[in-house]
Amino acid sequence: MPGRESPVSVPVANCSLCPFRGKTLLMGRCMPGDTCVFVESGRQIDRFFRVNPAYAEHYLHDSFWERRAIAVRYASQKSLADLVHDEDEVVRRAVAYRLPQAQLKQLINDSDREVRMTVADRIASDELEKLANDPDYIVRLTVARRLPAGRLFRLINDKDLQVRKVVAERLPEVGLGLMAHDNAPEVRRIIAERMNPADAVTLLHDSDWVVRYIAAQRVAPEALVCLVNDPEPDVRAEAQKRLNLHPAHETGVHGPDERPETMHD
Repeated sequence: MPGRESPVSVPVANCSLCPFRGKTLLMGRCMPGDTCVFVESGRQIDRFFRVNPAYAEHYLHDSFWERRAIAVRYASQKSLADLVHDEDEVVRRAVAYRLPQAQLKQLINDSDREVRMTVADRIASDELEKLANDPDYIVRLTVARRLPAGRLFRLINDKDLQVRKVVAERLPEVGLGLMAHDNAPEVRRIIAERMNPADAVTLLHDSDWVVRYIAAQRVAPEALVCLVNDPEPDVRAEAQKRLNLHPAHETGVHGPDERPETMHD
């Protein structure tokens, strides 16, 4: 059956040693080798708590880390406070998923990045900035995605490219100029797409031709004179198209209808 251990490797507990043998076993709420809290088998333990969630709180301080972690999933939220300092990171991860939002700040500086990732994903937005300087970029990425747009300014110089890209996508238009000189062209391309056309003129001289091309599509046509001889063909063509110029203007050569009049004898 899917989800069951192989018959060869299924651990089976000695029911004579189990404190529940006179309760759950007789009631059919547990089964040796299948639904059992007494063996070190995550699958069997989970099945036991799924059928008997009332017993989960009794195992929150069990010596077996996996039994504690699974018990956290089924125990009441109010019983989890002490486990924010559990020695095992898997237990603390389970706690981070279940702890009431107001108590998550206790895990902001947890040593395990997955615990902090969960905190960043669940914590109230007014507490998010406390994770803005987290050493792990994945945590800061979550912060950048969730933080109110008006409070993203502290992340515009983040050392990680992916974080800055998210900031560039969400930053209020009024602040986009602060990232117009970001050292990554990927970020500046996002800025070029979002920036006010009047401000995007500053990007017409960008070192990245894609940035110049995007800006050329958005600024007022009269600002494009500087690009009619751009070294990149696509940028040149866009500038000339928007200025309604004949392609020959890019080299200074006159077209057939534009030759200057000459004196003839």
